Amino acid sequence: MPDRRKQEALNAPLDPRSPLVLDTRELGRRPGALKRFSRTVPAPKDMGIEVIGVPEGAPMQLDLRLESVMEGVLVTGTVRAPLTGECVRCLEPLEQESEADFQEMFSYPDADDRSRFADAGDDAEDEETFHLEGDLLDLEPVLRDAVVLSLPLQPVCQEDCPGLCPRCGARLADDPGHDHNEAVDIRWAALEGLAGTLRDGEKDEDNDPRTAGDDPQEK
Repeated sequence: MPDRRKQEALNAPLDPRSPLVLDTRELGRRPGALKRFSRTVPAPKDMGIEVIGVPEGAPMQLDLRLESVMEGVLVTGTVRAPLTGECVRCLEPLEQESEADFQEMFSYPDADDRSRFADAGDDAEDEETFHLEGDLLDLEPVLRDAVVLSLPLQPVCQEDCPGLCPRCGARLADDPGHDHNEAVDIRWAALEGLAGTLRDGEKDEDNDPRTAGDDPQEK
């Protein structure tokens, strides 16, 4: 099934004022023409996964190479961006840096697509091609894929993070000698005291002489 974001990118009209929309007019269509440049752009929203991602509006540093080829414009680059998230072991906030490489072909609107169907096998429907809209191309879906695929699925604040105590939830990195020889959580102690009171009450009822010898039948 084609990726929804890629399909939307293929169909949506481009806004030349968007920082992630590039104008290729200066590059021209002569094969071999090359342009290199760097720019800093604000991160779009929803660029991440549940536990870590690039904050919306955070500065993303792009180093780009645009090359004109027969079929279109080949874009190669590197994106660097700050990450914020949560350690999956101790749940503390964390900050990291992301760096991801990417490469994508943007075909000319009038390019010959015969090469796309040269091998009409089972994988044909999985092939997706980005197209230029006039002289414009949109980097957002390409950057999104590159950044999200580079994110750690299990981010941690440090490699040897010991996590949380399974009994009381204390952060073990703050108390390396943390131990539970006895119940130290006052909430557990209160529950244990309540259970003891209930047990003592049941014993008192069993030992009450007024109830111990009662005969349910009338004499």
